[in-house]
Amino acid sequence: MQKPTMLTVPAALDFLLNAARPITTVETTPTLSANGRILATPQTSQLNVPPADNTQMDGYAVRAEDCASGAARLPISQRIPAGHVGQPLQAGTAARIFTGAMIPAGADAVVMQEMCAVDGDAVVINHAPKSGEWIRRAGEDIHAGKEILPAGTRLQPQHLGLASSVGLADLPVFRKLRVAVFFTGDELAMPGDALKAGAIYNSNRFVLRGLLENLGCEITDYGIVPDSLAATRSTLRLAAEQHDLIITSGGVSVGEEDHVKPAVEAEGQLNMWQIAMKPGKPLAFGEINRSGSGSVDGVDSVDTAFFMGLPGNPVSSFVTFLLFVRPFILRLQGCHHVTPETYSVRADFAWIKADSRQEFLRVKFNVHGGLDLFPQQGSGVLTSTVWGDGLVDNPAGKTIAVGDIVRFHPFSALLR
Repeated sequence: MQKPTMLTVPAALDFLLNAARPITTVETTPTLSANGRILATPQTSQLNVPPADNTQMDGYAVRAEDCASGAARLPISQRIPAGHVGQPLQAGTAARIFTGAMIPAGADAVVMQEMCAVDGDAVVINHAPKSGEWIRRAGEDIHAGKEILPAGTRLQPQHLGLASSVGLADLPVFRKLRVAVFFTGDELAMPGDALKAGAIYNSNRFVLRGLLENLGCEITDYGIVPDSLAATRSTLRLAAEQHDLIITSGGVSVGEEDHVKPAVEAEGQLNMWQIAMKPGKPLAFGEINRSGSGSVDGVDSVDTAFFMGLPGNPVSSFVTFLLFVRPFILRLQGCHHVTPETYSVRADFAWIKADSRQEFLRVKFNVHGGLDLFPQQGSGVLTSTVWGDGLVDNPAGKTIAVGDIVRFHPFSALLR
């Protein structure tokens, strides 16, 4: 029997993103609580920002023509703190003004206080300002009617600040993605339990849950499922009823004790399996049938839940999540920008053995701005993910020489 051709990494990612069914259910959430959510509809400002001309500096509001000498002595006619409205500025006078305060009518410049000297009830302006100096104009940042946030934005703190700056107390966002996770393997134990002969602690449970929490998902954790076809099928059926996506770790290879693949085929369909990458070849994607007894809000007409089966080796599971599950989840959530950020960086290491698969090497920045390679690149070496700053994306069949420019995916972008 001929082995099926493995998908390339780009082809697999395209397949996943094209298969995604984004959430359509919209809910309103306070802007103060919207961090990490996906914006459902574009947001437009109803006001100018700033709403009126104001000063960028502590200093004195003046008429520029009154200060043309570069050493004008002007009486101080008023004091204008931020949040207060001054009186129109009389010709030949200056107004003491503080950062953010509205420019009084008649003034057309601000002179910073470092260029001024107070002399009793007057101020000596040791500068000849130009009209408009140190003044923020009304609408300089945002004009009323301007779109400030497009739909599909994954809201970060700076987005929330922008929304609040135009008075948006609430934002329309897509509901949270509901994700079920479980882990297969009779060898798995939890930290705190006695480690029996042949057992290992289930590190993948902690990694995957943390990654899903970073993406703002609602998580149901079914824990460690016994290594049997019946138990795996039962958990898949249960998880499919109330979740958009099911993620498993382990059991997707071809061994006699790998029950996830046949369980998925029995409870739904397997649409993709095995990718030409290292680490992480046995990544599975499919759909699990729903009975219809408990459909998920917003996708009632959909009779399947998505399934993604990750490899059991911890680095393989971690890398495949970052490169495939993360963008797939973001697309399901309604996010428009989902592809990982890539930079061109100098390799300060050699990789002399080319592989037939696309490789993702754990690397770290050095003090010279280049990348060093973790010495052990095995799929079970989880320490490499803690030590490293990201992944070098090395094409199939390619070696790397010291000084070569390589494609680099930073963890700082992939882990949020």
